[in-house]
Amino acid sequence: MILNWLRRFMAGRYGFDQLSFALLLLYMVLILVTRITRFWPLQFAALALLGWCLFRMLSRNPQNRWKENQKFLTFWHPVKNWFTHRAQHARACKTYRFFKCPHCKQKMRAPKGKGKIRVTCSRCQHVFLKKT
Repeated sequence: MILNWLRRFMAGRYGFDQLSFALLLLYMVLILVTRITRFWPLQFAALALLGWCLFRMLSRNPQNRWKENQKFLTFWHPVKNWFTHRAQHARACKTYRFFKCPHCKQKMRAPKGKGKIRVTCSRCQHVFLKKT
């Protein structure tokens, strides 16, 4: 019964998306920082973020909310990809040695523990020696 009421209430409304999730997450971080530092003006900023998140979720204008989310995603995807790349690189550092071609600066990798190897750059075909 309550679930049916919620479905009827949310019919025609925008709902939850990536921007709403980011706003909710930022709200929780600000509340935590407010509790730790006891700097109460941050609580108003946190409540404003929560209000914006609820406004977006309950909005009956999905076109505008979708546009807002797309703008957020154009900002967020490069940030997310940067962190993902750093995490993958950190995991790969355990088994690979990374270096750059001295000629064209192309990034390359080779398995660790192979001693001195002869490397041919895939971009400029420059051959050089590297220790792994």
